[in-house]
Amino acid sequence: MKKMIVIGSPGTGKSTIAKQLADSLAINLYHLDKLFWKPHWKMSTKAEQREILYDIVKQNFWIIDGNYSGTLDIRIREADTIIYLKRSRLTCLYHVFKRFIRYRGKTRPDMQENCPEKLDWAFIRWVWQFPKNHEPLIEEHLKDLTSEQTLIKLMNQKEIDDFLNSLENM
Repeated sequence: MKKMIVIGSPGTGKSTIAKQLADSLAINLYHLDKLFWKPHWKMSTKAEQREILYDIVKQNFWIIDGNYSGTLDIRIREADTIIYLKRSRLTCLYHVFKRFIRYRGKTRPDMQENCPEKLDWAFIRWVWQFPKNHEPLIEEHLKDLTSEQTLIKLMNQKEIDDFLNSLENM
């Protein structure tokens, strides 16, 4: 586990798990939300996103958390470990609301400066429709994994806790 990505719906706990992995394994962590958003919620271009990622994946060790389907091919191709969080829609929405309450009006640590936490119906709908609209694309990319790559699919909090606890025994 030298080059890892953490993917899944918003609200699955990607950033939290990625931070725990980075702390546990002493590997640099890159949050795509922090890298791809510019201040005041301005999104970087696809070309800028890909350039940012090309620089990161050249390194020998990294953890990248986030979705962004326009760069998923780069991350999956370069990763040796793919951690795919697949949690229920209700769990995801609960975590999204919880995060909103915690960071309301503030910028969370895994987000670009001057992007205060916000929540709107479009984002709630996006989270709710993630299994239908985005998981098929992820699954399609995962079909091309090589024998040198490891897929770790975590479906609930117990599986997440067991996985993180297993790292302590490495």
